[in-house]
Amino acid sequence: MDGIKEVKLILENGDEFNGFSFGAEHSVSGEAVFNTGMVGYPESLTDPSYKGQILALTYPLIGNYGVPGKEKEDSLLKNFESDKIQVQALVISDYSFEYSHWNAKKSLADWLKEENIPAIYGIDTRKLTKTLREKGAMLGKIVFENEDINFYDPNVIDIVKEVTLEKPIVYNEKNVNKKIVVVDCGIKNNIIRNLIKRDLTVVRVPYDYDFLKLDFDGLLISNGPGDPKMCKKTIENVSKALNQNIPTFGICLGNQLMALAAGGDTYKLKYGHRSQNQPCTLVGTKRCFITTQNHGFAVDMESLSNEWQEFFINANDGTNEGIRHNTKPFFSCQFHPESTPGPYDTEFLFDEFVKRRK
Repeated sequence: MDGIKEVKLILENGDEFNGFSFGAEHSVSGEAVFNTGMVGYPESLTDPSYKGQILALTYPLIGNYGVPGKEKEDSLLKNFESDKIQVQALVISDYSFEYSHWNAKKSLADWLKEENIPAIYGIDTRKLTKTLREKGAMLGKIVFENEDINFYDPNVIDIVKEVTLEKPIVYNEKNVNKKIVVVDCGIKNNIIRNLIKRDLTVVRVPYDYDFLKLDFDGLLISNGPGDPKMCKKTIENVSKALNQNIPTFGICLGNQLMALAAGGDTYKLKYGHRSQNQPCTLVGTKRCFITTQNHGFAVDMESLSNEWQEFFINANDGTNEGIRHNTKPFFSCQFHPESTPGPYDTEFLFDEFVKRRK
């Protein structure tokens, strides 16, 4: 098509992938990662856990159902997981210039351009994915013409600071049965929706906020981007909450932060888990759940004391997918029970959280 510019993706190991632009036209850098899900690009692109990353989608055809509108429900965007696109850039194999869906309001290309996000199509995403699987996640950059830039690593900075909210927000304030504090480390909207629909008052606070001065019944630590060890103030506050036996539920990054607050350790996975088809086994049973995931770090179960036990494990590689305390009301999961996108198999964990008492 006329007017389409050539662009390249360059990995830090020197590999180059040539393609064509269908988003904003400027160079950008970040950590190159891949997601193996077949659908859900509006939700994935707005997931704050992808902040600082160049996202490659392995499913070959992207854009065919367009992008939904910005309707709100409970003051949250109904069709997205945050208020804007969070990825550094998008990489796909084949872009569908024509889209069709009853809920679509615009094309994926138009949305990306509106939010100034570069995107590239026409590359061999199978080769890219194999490279990242075999050599591990690495930094990359999308380069236009002669606009070359340095590599940017989101894991060596406190990137959660860039996705948390500025000041506390309260949802469903009329409810008086139970109040939940949510530590926003880059929370997905559907986590808040799941709490609201269980008739809970939700107090959403910044990741470094001293929430212990509030009056509340339970604590939820959200998902988010980057290395959990960068969230020093969050770890400190969660540790204090655990010492006070406050019922606590961690999701994704929240699982890692809970482990660190309990004196454990975390480590970087070779290429992470990003998809809507990750199988997780409930420890002590034969039950296996299909989950949606987006993380690059994991909990080292051996680093925790014997007061803790493994809750779930990944059926593909045996890595930790959740922890729980033997006697106290603390538990977490590495996957996303709120889905969006992905299956709803583990939404029951929100009900388990609501039942918890000091």
